[in-house]
Amino acid sequence: MAGRGSRLRPHSLTVPKPLIPVAGQPIVHRLVKDIVKVLNQPIEEIAFVLGDPAWFGDDVVSSLQDLAKSLNAKASIYRQDQPLGTGHAIMCAKPSLSGPAVIAYADTLIRANFDLDTEADAVIWTKQVDKPEAFGVVKLNDKNEIIELVEKPKTFVSDLAVIGIYYFKDVAVLKNELQKVLDNNIKNGGEYQINDGIKGMMANGNVFKTGTVDEWMDCGNKPVTIETNARMLGFLHADGNENLIAATVTNNNSTIIEPCFIGEHVVLNNATIGPYVSIGNNCKIEASTVKNSLIQTHTTIKNANLDDAMIGNHVSYDGHFTKISIGDYSVLE
Repeated sequence: MAGRGSRLRPHSLTVPKPLIPVAGQPIVHRLVKDIVKVLNQPIEEIAFVLGDPAWFGDDVVSSLQDLAKSLNAKASIYRQDQPLGTGHAIMCAKPSLSGPAVIAYADTLIRANFDLDTEADAVIWTKQVDKPEAFGVVKLNDKNEIIELVEKPKTFVSDLAVIGIYYFKDVAVLKNELQKVLDNNIKNGGEYQINDGIKGMMANGNVFKTGTVDEWMDCGNKPVTIETNARMLGFLHADGNENLIAATVTNNNSTIIEPCFIGEHVVLNNATIGPYVSIGNNCKIEASTVKNSLIQTHTTIKNANLDDAMIGNHVSYDGHFTKISIGDYSVLE
C-alpha cells in the first residue's frame, strides 16, 4: 500500500515516497524483494494499492508491473480514491483477497531471516524495541500467541513493536472482518483500520503468532531515510551480493570510500564520495566532498561539502551548504 508521503516533502512532491531510491532501488522494490526472500516460496500475485492516478501515474504502474514480472508474479493495480485508512486500502484490493497473503506498508524496509509459521492463522511481523511506549505493540499469552494489539502503552505490555507487515493463511478471513468494519462504520482516528479487522479475527479464535525481524528501517522523513540508506548500504556491502558501483562510472582523480551506491553514467571529477552515499544515474559530482547523503538522478553538484544531505532529481547545486533537503528541478547557486 502506497501513500503520497507528506513527511518526506519536498522529495515526495514529485516522486511518490515508495519510489524514492534507497541504496539504488526504490523503497517498495526493496521491501517486496525482501519479503519474498523471507517467504522463500513462489509468489503468484502482487497487488498494489495506489492513490490518485494523477499522482501515481502510468510510469509508477509500469515500474510496479516490472517489479512483479521480475519475481515471476502477476501485478494487480488497485486505487484508493480517498485516504480512509489501512483497512479501507486493503479492501480496495478485494478481488485479490483470498488464500495465503502478506500485507505490507510501502514506507519501511526490513532485514529478516526467520521461518514463517504457516500453521498459524496469521503472523504479525514485529521488531524488539527499546522504547515500546512509542509504538503499537503486541501482547502475548503464555503460548506466545498474540492476544491483543496495544497502541503506545503507558505501562509495559511487551517490547515487540508492530512494523506494518502481516501474513494471513487465508486473507479472505480478514476481508470478511474488514467488511464488517466498513458496514458498521467502525472508525479510529476518523479512518477504517486493519487493527479492527484483526481484533475481529482474534475474537473469533484465530491464532496470531509473531515473526521478529532483525532490522526495521523507516523511510518516513528525511533524517531517517538518510539513516536507512546508510544502514542498507552497510548490509549490502557486507553481503557482497549486489554490484553497488556501476561499470560506467567515470572517475577522474576522485576517491570513493565504501560503502556507496553509484549508478550508471555518473561522472566524478576531483571529488571524494563516501562513506554511505547513494548517487543515481547520470549525475555529475565535481570538486566536492559528499558523505552520508542520498542523491537521485540527473543532478550536478559542484564546489560542495555535503553531509547528511538528500537531493532530488534534475538538481543543479553549487555552494557550501552542509545540511540540505532539495526536491526535483531545484537550482541553488
